[in-house]
Amino acid sequence: MENRTDKNSYTIIFAIAMVLIVGSLLAFTAASLKPTISENERMEKQQNILYAMGVNDNDEGSATFISTDKVAGEFSKYIKKQIVIENGSATENDQAYLIDVKKEQTKAKSGGTRSLPLFIGEKDGKTFYIAPIRGKGLWDAIWAYVAMDENMVVQGAYFDHKGETPGLGANIKQRFFMDDFIGEHLLDESGNFAGITVAKGNADPKNLDKTDNEVDAIAGATITGDGVTAMIRKDLKLYWPYFKTLKK
Repeated sequence: MENRTDKNSYTIIFAIAMVLIVGSLLAFTAASLKPTISENERMEKQQNILYAMGVNDNDEGSATFISTDKVAGEFSKYIKKQIVIENGSATENDQAYLIDVKKEQTKAKSGGTRSLPLFIGEKDGKTFYIAPIRGKGLWDAIWAYVAMDENMVVQGAYFDHKGETPGLGANIKQRFFMDDFIGEHLLDESGNFAGITVAKGNADPKNLDKTDNEVDAIAGATITGDGVTAMIRKDLKLYWPYFKTLKK
């Protein structure tokens, strides 16, 4: 007597059933985890923004974020305003931190209007303007949050990456590299936007000259450094028109 399970039709039906069951379970799991994932992304962005303006738990050597149980309260305390810049106009938007910089870059490449989020914070009597930027490293995406004063002098920065080489390009998220940017001028002596070059063979390895628009490169990470340079020049230049309005 023929066993029904030996038929090809049974195998096909079984495979289809398993695909439907597994697909449904994955969809249910994804839907269930979406709020948690979104919350984690929110906290991470807020931690990055706060880190750039000096609200962190750094000790003498390591780069350490404000803890997740404190970040919402600290963000509300220090970030006084969130704005979105479009076509030269700045509009307050308390959800600006949810803007996806990668999607906005893609939109601009397709001819659309790019939205630029900017976070205005206050700490110890100083005002900070924190901008998120994104670029390309050696292997994959790199990104940063850069805090500036009204003169576009860097007050702090947080860099990160998706897949740079450990011990080389991945060191952009180490404090010795990030702290070099503090005090660096994004404008040249004539008041024009110049950015900051991550320079190999920089004549100022101790980074004492903050007006040369340069920081020292990471040894063995030339392409990642070039990516950081390009990211700063391309993305932060978009904010320059807004900073000009602060002088009026």
